[in-house]
Amino acid sequence: MINVGKQIIGFETSADAREMISSINTSTGEKMASFSVATITEVDRAVEKATAAFQIYRKISGVRKAEFLEAIADEIIGIEDELITICCAESGLPKGRIEGERGRTVGQLKLFADLLKEGSWLDARIETANSERVPLPKPDIRSMQMPFGPVLVFGASNFPLAFSVAGGDTASALAAGCCVVVKAHPAHLATSSLIGKAINKAAISTEMPDGVFSLLFGDGPVLGGLLVKHPDIKAVAFTGSFGAGKAIYDMAVRRETPIPVYAEMGSTNPVFILPQALLEKSQSLANGFSGSVTLGIGQFCTNPGMLIYESADAAPGFIQKLEEEFRQTSGGVMLTGDIYKSYTAGVEKRSGMSGVETLAKGNYTANLNVASPILFKIKSDLLKIHPDLSEELFGPSSVIVEANSKKDIIEIAKNLSGHLTATVHGTDSDLVEYKDLLDILEQKVGRLLINGFPTGVEVCSAMVHGGPFPATTDQKTTSVGTAAIDRFTRPVCYQNMPDKLLPDELKNENPLSIWRLVNGNLNKEVIK
Repeated sequence: MINVGKQIIGFETSADAREMISSINTSTGEKMASFSVATITEVDRAVEKATAAFQIYRKISGVRKAEFLEAIADEIIGIEDELITICCAESGLPKGRIEGERGRTVGQLKLFADLLKEGSWLDARIETANSERVPLPKPDIRSMQMPFGPVLVFGASNFPLAFSVAGGDTASALAAGCCVVVKAHPAHLATSSLIGKAINKAAISTEMPDGVFSLLFGDGPVLGGLLVKHPDIKAVAFTGSFGAGKAIYDMAVRRETPIPVYAEMGSTNPVFILPQALLEKSQSLANGFSGSVTLGIGQFCTNPGMLIYESADAAPGFIQKLEEEFRQTSGGVMLTGDIYKSYTAGVEKRSGMSGVETLAKGNYTANLNVASPILFKIKSDLLKIHPDLSEELFGPSSVIVEANSKKDIIEIAKNLSGHLTATVHGTDSDLVEYKDLLDILEQKVGRLLINGFPTGVEVCSAMVHGGPFPATTDQKTTSVGTAAIDRFTRPVCYQNMPDKLLPDELKNENPLSIWRLVNGNLNKEVIK
């Protein structure tokens, strides 16, 4: 047994409760570690520390915050072997996947560090005074983005590193100048503890304030509820199921002082294949789609859960190729026993529905929490009777929808709810002919892909990993890429403030040498 198990509350650890929860090896069911459950007193202490630390951290320069993020990345690299071993055991994910995710986690931290050093994300805007303007003089007005306050981050089950304790939500909140309290996901408690200790070590070495980061363990609804309702928590970030995300959102907006919840709640990520592409690229499409559905045992936010094509002479050949490719896919251990049970129940429900054909199954070895890939096929008319067939079934499964015509495809697109992604495969002539489909989809999703597959989210400044409800609770935001920082800031304006009292970002001499919008012109110039 690994003897970890204490709350990380700023620079101290605590284990007040006798109640324990266990870290489990998802492949064997073996208990790996026991963790003390956070008490109300420990919750209060973590948030109180974060609140006090925020008054210091919010004023620390972007360069020093960048050093903190880079130190976190270095600490994570330093525990590579132990981290990967424990994370693989808790998640059931293969070593290569965890190594890749560790690289993404480190890369995100360094990306935000670079953003902080560059500084233009602050959106510094300056309008200088003009006392001679008529009929009224113009005042001196300056604005920039400022952090909210303590942020609550929920660790995600499907990305134990990249969307968890030191993942994109934590990295972007810390970069914004917010202190962070993380609720560890019960699926990877030991992994979370290792990362939490690495963050604290980095905070101490870079002289960040005590309370800039805390990590708490406990029952999801109980501990999560205490934290969401805490009056000093100013925003929430969550990645997970629709049910949990919506419950958190409802709780937050019912507070005496409502707070924003940035919940990414999953998506079916529909794929549309247009007629000429179906004729010319059926083999590569069948191969690519099968691999995308089952990548990561179907447990990514962006696995495609639905494929729509138009019935045509080329369709039977494509379906045959798709069956052949899908039968070569493999199942695997799902992240938790509960996720496996939910997937199995969803598969059984769809298998028993009239009009739903089981098109193909992937390779499967019966073992604890091992999911079998499955591909269903329906006629488009069935979606009108059972619209729930277009909803996400988390796991290695997808529904093939045969449409009758272009008009039918357009109607399916119009009836879609909000999704993270939509993909369209088509030749140049297809895409021109189906431009109205593209016009519809760009209103339904955060990311529209052409001739690709949605699995694989590039972490960069232009990425949007978000979308209209129910994919997320705030369609204006992204949880991946540098724009994720905007979730945790608000604009603050200063009017006729003496120069010496302004933040460095807004002072006349521009001591940070950042890009600023001065009287409508973007430059780095000193104001004279």
